[in-house]
Amino acid sequence: MVDWDLAVATATRLMRPGPEVSRDEARAVVTELREYAKASETHVRGFTRLGTDETHDTPVLVVDRPGWVRANVAGFRELLKPLLDKMQDRRGSSPGGVLLGTVGGKVTGVEVGMLLSFLASRVLGQYETFAPATRDLPAGGPPGAPNGGGRLLLVAPNIVHVERELDVDPHDFRLWVCLHEETHRTQFSAVPWLRDHMQGEIQAFLGETDVDPMTVLERVRQAVQSFAGGRPEGEEDEDEGRSLVELVQTPAQREILGRLTAVMSLLEGHADFVMDGVGPQVVPSVAEIREKFQQRRAKGASRLDLALRKLLGLDAKLRQYRDGERFVRAVVEEVGMDGFNRVWTSPNTLPTKAEIAKPAEWVTRVHRKPEA
Repeated sequence: MVDWDLAVATATRLMRPGPEVSRDEARAVVTELREYAKASETHVRGFTRLGTDETHDTPVLVVDRPGWVRANVAGFRELLKPLLDKMQDRRGSSPGGVLLGTVGGKVTGVEVGMLLSFLASRVLGQYETFAPATRDLPAGGPPGAPNGGGRLLLVAPNIVHVERELDVDPHDFRLWVCLHEETHRTQFSAVPWLRDHMQGEIQAFLGETDVDPMTVLERVRQAVQSFAGGRPEGEEDEDEGRSLVELVQTPAQREILGRLTAVMSLLEGHADFVMDGVGPQVVPSVAEIREKFQQRRAKGASRLDLALRKLLGLDAKLRQYRDGERFVRAVVEEVGMDGFNRVWTSPNTLPTKAEIAKPAEWVTRVHRKPEA
């Protein structure tokens, strides 16, 4: 269904070159990022009061852009396998299914590669929640998690590129990035049920995928018309403001996505809150970095960038940082860090999408039982 090797080759061929650094500079950056990732553990755990007794068994990988692509392709293969097997069975039973599968796999591989080439120069770091176990990976790629699970990726050329673009202290910026990504690693290592919960939601989302090609094509056609302004004059567009990804979903998928969006807003907002909370003690220029980085997030690189963000739903991810951070800050101010940490008790204490926008409603539901 997907030619993954072609996806990697396409992304590698199309991706932008990284910033120019000497071999000694590259070694120094890699060494420093590894040191800062380790130092961030103590800072994040002390501030969040999470996972103070556990030790991480997830690897920290400092990678280049092709390494990030290979790592994500391995994660995609692991996460999407049930859906792709389902689609393969459906296609295999249809006339000409084998031929269509071969051709379709090549086309999809190129499409995935093009998407990854676009993202490969933009991601600074990533906690890869669903990394395959090392034993399941092909030779030559980045190592997986010891028994499956997560691994922390830091994309060195992108970090160097952004610190130069923002003209900020490189050492402070590298530690600042590590604090954000280490928070994600702490979230999943200190909350054992969180990974399984998210994987269950994602598999439920994928399970609702309609594998009938004609149905999917009709949804794509409607989505393209929406973006192109092809609806009849005077007819209201209830889908205005949605991304292409959202427009091809079923109603059940949109409901699941609402829950996933709330969780992702929580995780990203919490990481931003921690990054800024720890920052003043260990990152002297944190205020300058935050201001310049926020301007960069809002501005985007070009009109093409903004269009692609909208099409792929990446602008929604930028809102997650803002909305989630506002939720975390409001709750901590109201009930303190220990009170906020009740969010990690079970799936039932995670905020809903509505509660992300109205933190007081979460506080009332979780902390204050209504009077009889």
